[in-house]
Amino acid sequence: MNSTPVSGPIWFKRWGWFYRPVHPVGFVIALIALAFLANVFVALDAQARSVSDLFYHFYVYAAPTFLGAMWIASRASEDARSERL
Repeated sequence: MNSTPVSGPIWFKRWGWFYRPVHPVGFVIALIALAFLANVFVALDAQARSVSDLFYHFYVYAAPTFLGAMWIASRASEDARSERL
């Protein structure tokens, strides 16, 4: 285990089950994820034949994007910082 204290700003804070950005870098990460998903949604919507077809295909992109964003947030949050100290 690495016993060196981690320094630097906290990008996210825990908010129930989720994390909310509290630093500009956190906001940029959240906006990139949302912009990517909005772009995917528009592209899939143009090709979808039904609403269920759209959501089935959108889930393939949304789940990994949210999981990746949550992983970054959990690693750059206050809770993770206190566990590493």
